Amino acid sequence: MDYHFNFAVIWRNWDVLLKGLGLGLYLALAALFIGAIIGLIAAFWSLSPRAWLRIPARVYVSVIRNTPLLVLIFITYFGLPQWGFRLPRTEAMIFTLAIYAGAYLCEAFRSGLVAIPKGLREAGLAVGMTELQIQSSIIVPVMLRNVLPVLSNNFIGLFKDTALAAAIAVPELTFQARKINTETFRVMESWLVASALYIIACYLIAALLRLVERRLAIPGTRQ
Repeated sequence: MDYHFNFAVIWRNWDVLLKGLGLGLYLALAALFIGAIIGLIAAFWSLSPRAWLRIPARVYVSVIRNTPLLVLIFITYFGLPQWGFRLPRTEAMIFTLAIYAGAYLCEAFRSGLVAIPKGLREAGLAVGMTELQIQSSIIVPVMLRNVLPVLSNNFIGLFKDTALAAAIAVPELTFQARKINTETFRVMESWLVASALYIIACYLIAALLRLVERRLAIPGTRQ
């Protein structure tokens, strides 16, 4: 092996890599927020006794969960314009990640809703609350607290999935690392540093979310 490491080019482009890392975090956070809304709606629909709500929700989850994310990205960015729906690169990636996350979060939320004791709803009715008030003030907050670890894992997963945004030239971390690699031929340096940034970011995200989980844990259940 005659390959000699030279990280000077990495340090010269350090600000570009950090901007790419920041963009990746933004993509994941925006997609998680939108995806959580989609997943919550789909979860309620999937539990509905009305077939016209339940069936579309279950079809959506089945189709999205069994389609590769990269294919979904290409459909959004290259396919939708054929029908007159054109999104900029960044927005297309957020939209795709949100749809993708929503399908997985739907199952998590559905399980969380099923696990909530029926007594909570009955207690709400006993004090004169409406169904909407019970869902928004009791059921959903309790369910979200219970599925917080799943939300944390999904956020980390989405952040790593933002690497696929490079396929449509979104200038996140993987795109910037590939650009440096192409322009300087410093293959190992580019990808080792990109990997290290992903690992460090994921570790910090996990630690922060674990702290949030402990703060929100029900007294007596903290580990």
